[in-house]
Amino acid sequence: MRSGAAGKQLGQKMDFATLSGHGYLLIGSLILVGAVLLFISFIVNLRVAHSVRHDARHREKLLEYYRNTFSQLGVILMGIGVSLFIFFLQQNYQDRRKREAEIHEILAKMALRIARGSAAMESLGEFDTLLDDGGPYKNPEEGGANNAVKARGAELAQQVAKILLVERDVDVKAFEVMNLSRDLESSFVVNELNPALWFNIVKDESDIEYASTQLPFDYKDLHEAIGDGPLADAIADPDKEGKIKREVLDIFYDADLLRQRGRRALGRACWLFSQGSGFVALGPIDEIETNAASHQDWLDRSKPFLTHLAAGSEDCFKLLNYSPNPSMSE
Repeated sequence: MRSGAAGKQLGQKMDFATLSGHGYLLIGSLILVGAVLLFISFIVNLRVAHSVRHDARHREKLLEYYRNTFSQLGVILMGIGVSLFIFFLQQNYQDRRKREAEIHEILAKMALRIARGSAAMESLGEFDTLLDDGGPYKNPEEGGANNAVKARGAELAQQVAKILLVERDVDVKAFEVMNLSRDLESSFVVNELNPALWFNIVKDESDIEYASTQLPFDYKDLHEAIGDGPLADAIADPDKEGKIKREVLDIFYDADLLRQRGRRALGRACWLFSQGSGFVALGPIDEIETNAASHQDWLDRSKPFLTHLAAGSEDCFKLLNYSPNPSMSE
């Protein structure tokens, strides 16, 4: 329903913009035709004076009729043209004021989302420690070979114990605050924003929603795989160990997706906010939009760019709240 309303509003704005363009053409035509008619009435008036001097009564009356007709039509058309010009001038002024008000409102909401999003990113530090233990995390399908992927036996038991602690500390619902599209889709900005950039915003938000929805189910499956007994006993059982390992990898996959998309969405929002009202004209940039091989690769690529941007007193990279694992080795 929200998207439909936004689309209807967008269509109305586009229709008015089109109407405005044709309206100015109409205004110019009316004023031009009116001026031509007044000029013709002036020429006819000279003929009237000539008829008076030569006492051509019949011709004088006919020319007076033409003069008055052209003069009245000219004044009417020019009056309509001027009135329409004033109307469109006022309408454009109101549209500009409304546009400025909407931009300021969006920037205010964006600042709020950035501040709250940065706070939510702090909880990702515990996932960072687990995921990047022994090197940048890559999911197993892409050749990940750090401890998050390789852990077995006693190491797996320690890993699972830490994962269960993180479950209580990370509020995945807090990442809903990064839904920037809600502030954009019902405004004129969605019409002016670069389509590729808009697509990336919506896609990242969809991935964040998927990961934050999936993680609680992953944890539920992990608890079921462990069972009611001690964790050490479950790991000692080869069948249970295999199930636990699969659930751990599922948790890591969704946690990595959440931190990648969450930090990219926050970095993008900080970049847009740092540009003020000019963010409407921006397009996607590789430093933020690139799909890197790992989260660490994305951070390395985006850090030089985000460090030189700021929202408030913090640079955009610090707002991501990323602390590399001390044991991580490239």
